[in-house]
Amino acid sequence: MFQSREPRLIELGLRGKVVLVTGGAKGIGRMISEGYVTNGATVYISSRDAKACEQAASELNALGKGKAHAIPANFYKYEDVKKLAEELGKRESKLHVLVNNSGSNWGAPYDEYPSEAFTRVLTLNLHRVFDLTQLVTPLLEKASAPNDPARIINIGSIDGLRVPSLETFAYSSSKAGLHHLSRVLANHLGKRNVTSNTLACGPFESKMMAATLKSFGESIKAGVPLGRIGTPQDVAGACLFLSSRAGAYINGATIPVDGGSAIAAKL
Repeated sequence: MFQSREPRLIELGLRGKVVLVTGGAKGIGRMISEGYVTNGATVYISSRDAKACEQAASELNALGKGKAHAIPANFYKYEDVKKLAEELGKRESKLHVLVNNSGSNWGAPYDEYPSEAFTRVLTLNLHRVFDLTQLVTPLLEKASAPNDPARIINIGSIDGLRVPSLETFAYSSSKAGLHHLSRVLANHLGKRNVTSNTLACGPFESKMMAATLKSFGESIKAGVPLGRIGTPQDVAGACLFLSSRAGAYINGATIPVDGGSAIAAKL
């Protein structure tokens, strides 16, 4: 009978690990950042809002558990992404977890939907995910160990799995593309002992969702089998699982974190 030499009890084992969370100062990214810091990780928060990054880092450091640092970057600009990777490489010799969370949305009627919306949304939600991942791959490879690969977690959306009722053509397309990019990366980088997985998130409290929740909050909750929107513990917990020993053998998965709304029949 096979017997593992590893400890029989699974622990998160994230204390001291280095994590980069893009868009980590607000919304879902802030929820994820706090989850890692609470579990003793060193978290780097990056977005173009420098003030928000510094404030989030200060608040997370006040928890007295892990550590948080701010490295602002405008992800619409490739040069900023490159500088972020270079700065991280100066501060850390390895990166255990990359959370690609930064994203944007654009809603407009089909007949009026502007071409520049696709350029803007796909650049941030898809193109820069590839760029940043490519640039920090050497740091991820240095963090990988037997049975403990480095992890990439891409924050997707259930709107990349289903057809949304809102006219957010570029957003839905970008998230569907992100889900498949994540699978492609899982194949290529898995051979380097780096996993890539996606969380297809449903409704959570965030700046991006604020107006939608204000106008359609009760209707949205009614469409979720669990009858509520997501909490910080829901999305942070999913990230912690994928980053821990418990998630070390998961690669190329797209996991809905949506209370079941993607599978709920509308009729």
